[in-house]
Amino acid sequence: MLTSDFLLGILIPFLGTSLGAAMVFILRKSISATLQKLLTGFAAGVMVAASFWSLLQPALESSEYMGRLSFVPAAAGFLIGIFFLLLLDVVTPHMHMDAQMEGPKSGLKRTTKLILAVTLHNIPEGMAVGVVYAGFLSGSSGITSAGALALALGIAIQNFPEGAIVSMPLRAEGMSKGKTFLYGVLSGVVEPIAASVTIVAAGSVVPIMPYLLAFAAGAMMYVVVEELIPEMSEGTHSNWGTIAFSLGFVLMMILDVALG
Repeated sequence: MLTSDFLLGILIPFLGTSLGAAMVFILRKSISATLQKLLTGFAAGVMVAASFWSLLQPALESSEYMGRLSFVPAAAGFLIGIFFLLLLDVVTPHMHMDAQMEGPKSGLKRTTKLILAVTLHNIPEGMAVGVVYAGFLSGSSGITSAGALALALGIAIQNFPEGAIVSMPLRAEGMSKGKTFLYGVLSGVVEPIAASVTIVAAGSVVPIMPYLLAFAAGAMMYVVVEELIPEMSEGTHSNWGTIAFSLGFVLMMILDVALG
């Protein structure tokens, strides 16, 4: 049964994106390279910690009945998640490769590429929240309500800088504050949609819940390794991104342990 707490849980990450996009009304027209490294590194740290403690660990625990083969659902689901995001990356504009392309050669405007790329990032995050809440509702994966809330809060925290990273570059290119805020918000709409679709699908396939948890973890880790880590490491002062990664990782670990 869908409760108000459940509905709030799948909307919390969307709220994080919206609040981040609202920074366009507070900050200047652009984000400094150092600040962007900090935001990207922090988001990556949160996602890595969430992938393990909120997704892979429950997947492994719920497969303990398989004995020495208990790793199979987590390993298989994780790899499927990686390859699923790889497929999406092939058919969707790629942020760190296509962001530098401009003019008629690119086929799409840079702003459109940026929005689509961030929306792609938000799909696995929405799926992760959806599958964790589905696991909680099914009562078969060892996930608590507090644990599901911890993941939702963690993703909302990492969505805050992501929302700013969407809206601020658009503002720097001359777009109005209202439009940039709207585009930032719209990039996060996919999360509650992906969460809801995942919950509906997972409700009928409870036996493969460990695979779904690991699938979401793999999808999130793909985003971290393919997009966020390269962005936080390129150029000078990459150590700022590393420090922010550590802080994001530790914060998400504390949330998951304290609330889980």
